[in-house]
Amino acid sequence: MLYETFNSIKESFGEDYFKSRIDPEILQNLNPKFELREYQKEALGRFDFYFSEYQKRKFPAQLLFHMATGSGKTLIMAANILQLYKHGYRNFIFFVNSVNIIEKTKDNFLNPLSEKYLFAPKIKFGEKEVFVKEVENFEAANPENINILFTTIQGLHIRLNYPKENSLTYEDFSDKKIMLISDEAHHLQTITKTQQEIELERSWEYTVERIFKSNFENVLLEFTATIDLGNQGIKQKYEDKIIFQYDLKQFRLDKYSKEIEVLQADLEPIDRALQAVVLSQYRRKIAEKHKLYLKPVLLLKSKSIKESKENYERFLAKIKNLTTRDVQEISSRAKGTVLEKAFDYFGKEKITFENLIRELQEDFAEEKCMLLDSENIDEEKQLKLNSLENRNNEIRAIFAVNMLNEGWDVLNLFDIVRLYDTRDGKWVRGKYKPGNTTMGEAQLIGRGARYFPFQLDETEDKYKRKFDEDIENELRIIEVLHYHSAHNPKYIEEIKSTLTEMGIIPEKHVQIDLFIKESFKKTDFWKNGVIFINDRIPNPRKEIFSLDDARIERIYTYELKTGELREEIILEEGEKSGTTKEVERSKEKYKFSDFGENIVRSALDKFDFYKFETLKIYFPHIKSVREFVSSTKYLGGVEIEISGPKDKLNKLTPIEKLEIALFVAKNISEKVKTNTSEFVGTNLFKARLLQQVFKDKKIKIDIDEVKNRELKDVNLAGKDWYAQNKFYGTEEEQNFIRFLDSFIEKLRQKYSDIALLRNEKCFQIFDFDEGRPFEPDFIMILKKRNKAISIYQVFIEPKGDQFKDKQGKFKDSKEGWKEKFLLELENKAVTDLELENKYFKLIGLPFYNEKLKKEFEEALENKILS
Repeated sequence: MLYETFNSIKESFGEDYFKSRIDPEILQNLNPKFELREYQKEALGRFDFYFSEYQKRKFPAQLLFHMATGSGKTLIMAANILQLYKHGYRNFIFFVNSVNIIEKTKDNFLNPLSEKYLFAPKIKFGEKEVFVKEVENFEAANPENINILFTTIQGLHIRLNYPKENSLTYEDFSDKKIMLISDEAHHLQTITKTQQEIELERSWEYTVERIFKSNFENVLLEFTATIDLGNQGIKQKYEDKIIFQYDLKQFRLDKYSKEIEVLQADLEPIDRALQAVVLSQYRRKIAEKHKLYLKPVLLLKSKSIKESKENYERFLAKIKNLTTRDVQEISSRAKGTVLEKAFDYFGKEKITFENLIRELQEDFAEEKCMLLDSENIDEEKQLKLNSLENRNNEIRAIFAVNMLNEGWDVLNLFDIVRLYDTRDGKWVRGKYKPGNTTMGEAQLIGRGARYFPFQLDETEDKYKRKFDEDIENELRIIEVLHYHSAHNPKYIEEIKSTLTEMGIIPEKHVQIDLFIKESFKKTDFWKNGVIFINDRIPNPRKEIFSLDDARIERIYTYELKTGELREEIILEEGEKSGTTKEVERSKEKYKFSDFGENIVRSALDKFDFYKFETLKIYFPHIKSVREFVSSTKYLGGVEIEISGPKDKLNKLTPIEKLEIALFVAKNISEKVKTNTSEFVGTNLFKARLLQQVFKDKKIKIDIDEVKNRELKDVNLAGKDWYAQNKFYGTEEEQNFIRFLDSFIEKLRQKYSDIALLRNEKCFQIFDFDEGRPFEPDFIMILKKRNKAISIYQVFIEPKGDQFKDKQGKFKDSKEGWKEKFLLELENKAVTDLELENKYFKLIGLPFYNEKLKKEFEEALENKILS
């Protein structure tokens, strides 16, 4: 498979080989609100490599991105459009199976006021501003714009095979290179099925094939979360086309999705819905408690349009006539479920059933519930559906049948209620084959599994789950989607089988209790010990008094165009050419200020960076923009070496001066942003009681991971130097434990007390250079008694071979900054606790790696035993 070939390339050239290829100009032209994730950078880097360097590239090119629902496929599409624009493509066709997806995508691509608009406010390549325009055909399209035709697959087929005046025709494609974008591309894959030739030619799939093959340079990009590689026809067709594979299982393992839990209830459908309403309100309150804005949405799914209308009416009536007895019945059934936590919280916060009912009647009033089906969809409902996360959108419950199984982007869906109890799958040779109903439900759950982004502080990744290692945390309710169904063990087995096959839920998981040992709780370390942790603060940049301090070069080179023309006769024997008079070239140095204040200011005005309030952030000591322009410490000291025709160099036109000034201003603004960080980690490490940082925890691990992560050959339960009751870790972490177990007697010769603690999301420290958060895997505390007590706090991080640089070390790898930070601690870290007869020292060691064990051991002996 193509993606496996690219995986091998990455293994050969390093983890960041593809990610490092992304053109900064592409990133600048995407909406800064949507920061690219690591896997998205990987996808874009692979795409760039395929078009720029891959020797087996096909013409025309067809590629498929197999990416999980919710993984940001549309953002990848927007970036692909920008990438191909730089390759000279101007005309794009976006097509999909559903009108609903068309409208949503138009909003994402064309409406700068949309919350989900994907491009930067201004798209600029060099100094040229580029506009995204919707077109009906490409004949009158502006060749400098990004021209996009949006259509359904079926609509495209009808337009081309039954053309009307001024509509798209096959002739439009003969002399233009086109990029075709197919979303939900599993609908396109039916072309692989056996058909009569005549049927094939009439099908809409064939229409796409005909467009695609009409020009040697055309590109067809397909995006799907669903591809059946078990179908040999599909597998063979896409063997050299799947460039990137990031399925739901990997998406979940990387913590970008909600977790899924099934809540069964042997109740009438509307009573199941009422349980979901109570749970939804609990979610809202937990979010509010932590100052997070969240309006959780429910989806109530019926089997038919008729049943959906009936359920909608029954639900509204139930809410309107809700009684304390109804709520009491839910509470009495809640034992042992997440609903028990909800009612415990209501009691603790003194929320009476009467108050809860009033809230529910307000929040789930008729105007805040939506009945949606093919018979009553309209533009207003469409807009509300696509903006459910907006603060001014008050919809809390949606009643639907099948309309939302595909193409629905929603982050705040937390409850799906199945208002029927039928099954349509079957078991074939011990394996469950889902029917259309079960598959549709599984796809819908996949859409609901999109993570609701939030962060409690700026160090957290807002797009990832935070409480897998702390499943008792009350905020975990915001990381879980609940699927409410009838008590039907056969159906539950079937839906879980389907979800497992899709990768939405783990095959099995175990809950593990990680406790501090009772024996360790009796030690002085635990009773009175402290751990030192630093803070992250905005970078004050107090040390920056000039461009030099910001590591900005002062001399730039610029080449003027010569204006030379040259004519050659290709098929003539011998070499004959006609050239305009040979241009004499030379070089001339200018100071930036030589161009005059008007031209310099005109250039700076093109960049928001040079507004005073922004400049002041990066150069805190300047008093005005005028000073920044004129002072020799700043732009006044910048020089440009210009090369070009000698007769032009001494009489530059105002336009040429402006172009040169823009070139320099752009370079400086980009380098300033990358050369200085937004944050720094403090040198001061503050003491916190050990028992306040390390607590008993419950963690959840996939069952197939348990075997790999469990340490088998060292009995840590019997080791007095290990503070916790259990350990689960990577192979390299296990290797470190084995090493320490063999080294411990050397430490006992010098230290009276030794404790190693595993950092399971207990604390972070922040590197000095950029304030990047770092969670060292282990902290070792050592105590020795001489005349005074010396306590060493040692930070340790095992790291596997996959993170090494090309030299087999870590210095130049993407994790290198962490090792650098660890090695700086001993000289830079200062503690805030001074006690008589007690001395504290913080030490960081190089990464532990089995192949570099000798270097680690030498560092350990030099820093701790010498």
